[in-house]
Amino acid sequence: MNRQVRKGWRPLVVLLFLFIAWEGMVKLAEVPDWLLPPPTKIMTEAIIGWGEFYPDLLSTIMLALLGLLIGSGIGLLTAILLHLLPVVRESVYPLLILSQNVPIIVLAPLLIIWFGFGLLPKLIVITLVCFFPITVAAMDGFRQTSPELKQYMMMAGASTKQLFWKLEFPFALPSLFSGLKISATYSVMGAVISEWLGAKSGIGVYMTFASSSFRTDRVFVAILAIMMVSLLFFGVIVLVERYLVRWQKKGVDHL
Repeated sequence: MNRQVRKGWRPLVVLLFLFIAWEGMVKLAEVPDWLLPPPTKIMTEAIIGWGEFYPDLLSTIMLALLGLLIGSGIGLLTAILLHLLPVVRESVYPLLILSQNVPIIVLAPLLIIWFGFGLLPKLIVITLVCFFPITVAAMDGFRQTSPELKQYMMMAGASTKQLFWKLEFPFALPSLFSGLKISATYSVMGAVISEWLGAKSGIGVYMTFASSSFRTDRVFVAILAIMMVSLLFFGVIVLVERYLVRWQKKGVDHL
């Protein structure tokens, strides 16, 4: 634990050095605040404008969390379906890969035209950026199941359902959580992009108003908030992973 704490200070020291260098160069070069504000001004704005920014932050967190849950569920169900039905996998999987080549920023306006400015198009945007990493990671995890254990359970008379839930799914947990970590960061990005295209509140709306009024300090506050929320989602998934993967390893040892 102490070793992990010592290692954790290293990126903080590098980050502090970058902030000091940023502050010094901006002051020495006399860069206008509207062009590139120093970190001290950004922190001051974050503190002073917290009351105004908090509702937008909360709105984005709730939207990203809901989209992540929906995208994760759809991604996992898709992976299970493609894994258990090889014919469907061979027919659909290439199309899933092609779907990721469509830029979300281009697709989002079409979703607004089709579904309006409500919650649905925003959730669709977040779902589209979240489900694919989970689907790919889960399918890779299913394929990494120990063939020796699989053969042993089949010889013991295990059904396809038992084989999946008692062996293949536990083996896929580490890969599944890897996909969840990626999707967690994508969910915040997707929420902000969807808010740019039409919303009444959220970090995306806050950034739009700040950019149009040349409040660059507020833009940086929004960027820092996006980073912090992404790290928060990532950290929660890491904690859940440590518990479940530890359980998975113990379960495998007892097979």
